[in-house]
Amino acid sequence: MIRARDLTATFRAGTRVVQAVRDVSLDVAPGEVFGLVGESGCGKSTVLRVLAGLVREWSGTITIAGASQGRRRDKAFARTAQMVFQDPYGSLHPRHTVDRALSEPLRIHRRTDDLDDRVLASLDAVGLHRSFRFRYPHQLSGGQRQRVAIARALILEPSVLLLDEPTSALDVSVQAEILNLLRRLRSERDLTMILVSHDLAVVGHMADRLAVMRDGAIVEEMTVDRLARGEAGHAYTHQLLRAAQGYDRATAQALLAEG
Repeated sequence: MIRARDLTATFRAGTRVVQAVRDVSLDVAPGEVFGLVGESGCGKSTVLRVLAGLVREWSGTITIAGASQGRRRDKAFARTAQMVFQDPYGSLHPRHTVDRALSEPLRIHRRTDDLDDRVLASLDAVGLHRSFRFRYPHQLSGGQRQRVAIARALILEPSVLLLDEPTSALDVSVQAEILNLLRRLRSERDLTMILVSHDLAVVGHMADRLAVMRDGAIVEEMTVDRLARGEAGHAYTHQLLRAAQGYDRATAQALLAEG
């Protein structure tokens, strides 16, 4: 469903050129959830934004659902792949109601014959009461805002969801609800997903396979089963596994020694 080869992305910071992604290649099968993990600044979110068409300065090749993708994406791409962002408040217009957020994609793509039914069905799909339809983002909790963002991403019925840290801005008590919602939607709609996260527990809960990134490059790919058994092959992945186990003196000393 998703194939990327030799992705490289650069940004300019004044006179400096920063290579955020270096020769990243990956394959994601139809219906699979693929995780991208690594520390902040490793390039995982940039990979997702390149795939979504939100970064223009990149090289390599991208194929999604059999269609080759260039720097500019058309409406057909928007019906195939959608992205859910990390901050559910920042990704929703503060002066637009939930109804406008959900109906706008339908109007852009001229799917307005059954607009009301689609909007209400999308609220039902993410577990929000229909009374939320005419509320504003500030009237919603963080978890409710993220449910709206997921509903907006799904309203055009894409086959691919690109998830950029979809639970990291939420309270711990709400994170599991959103992850379970995404798992249910994946099953019901046969969605293919790429999940970016720094949290190995989140990736272990959601993904089938994952790639570990460091300094803009993939250093290792593995199945979640191997991750659960602690069978990492790269020293950096071992560091992430130990860090995920929580702080203790031995772990801190080992990380400092390997750093």
